[in-house]
Amino acid sequence: MARTGRPRNFDRDEAVKNAMHLFWQHGYEGASTDQLRLAMGGISSASFYAAFGSKEMLFRESLQRYLDQHGGVVSALRDTSLPARERLEQALLASVDVQTEASHPSGCMITLSATILSKEGVTLQALTAGHREETRRAIADCITDGVSTGALKTANDISALVSLYDAILLGVSIQARDGVSIPSIRGAVRAAMASWDAVATDSDRLCATATRK
Repeated sequence: MARTGRPRNFDRDEAVKNAMHLFWQHGYEGASTDQLRLAMGGISSASFYAAFGSKEMLFRESLQRYLDQHGGVVSALRDTSLPARERLEQALLASVDVQTEASHPSGCMITLSATILSKEGVTLQALTAGHREETRRAIADCITDGVSTGALKTANDISALVSLYDAILLGVSIQARDGVSIPSIRGAVRAAMASWDAVATDSDRLCATATRK
């Protein structure tokens, strides 16, 4: 008669952290259940399913852990105590710093882990797309504030600026994963801010120049 035994005890907090890193590095479909169990301390299948229910539920918990730990990286976008331009540049540069940090996988888990999935993964695609949309809205609010406070000219195409800076933010993830140097990525962010300066009011350009000195 086969021995069933008791499910193996494990550190759930550490297990979720390791699962988060595996999903972050390999994506949802690239991380197999066996790889996850091994990364989580070699836990048994019984312990895995008893604790998390399914691979998808573990991914959702891992994604929430990622948001709790790193989701605030673009919080400057919502810091209305700062000028709009400074909010945007701070958020983009902070994102570069986090996505190139050596202590965890490079890039952004929200961008990389569930962008391309099979039909069964459509709900996870929608989940991560929703988080990216939240960031786009924060960028849009920041740029809209720039117009309302007189930093940007009112005739600007706000949607085009939103798309530009959202594309920069998403591109940081790919370049970080590809190993592009940190100075090069940060330089790209600063070059993108020239598009803001090109459509800024004279007073905002003067403020931005003074801040950089």
